[in-house]
Amino acid sequence: MKMKLLLFVCGILSGAAAVFHEDLAIGGCSDSDGEFMYTLDGEEVWYADFKKQTGVEPQPPFVDHASYPGGYEFAVAD
Repeated sequence: MKMKLLLFVCGILSGAAAVFHEDLAIGGCSDSDGEFMYTLDGEEVWYADFKKQTGVEPQPPFVDHASYPGGYEFAVAD
């Protein structure tokens, strides 16, 4: 009986799950301000800080950070 239960539980736990992520890039500007940022699943992962003239990764230090080489320069050019 225990073996049948173990096989049943293993069959349930080995199922496949599809995981979908939603990413978004926002860019915009006006006469006085600008915005350029990337989000993943509703969390901001990178944005251009035009006042400090640099790109910012606002995640906590324990998160594996994504890098966007040339991202700030692209945001300024856009």
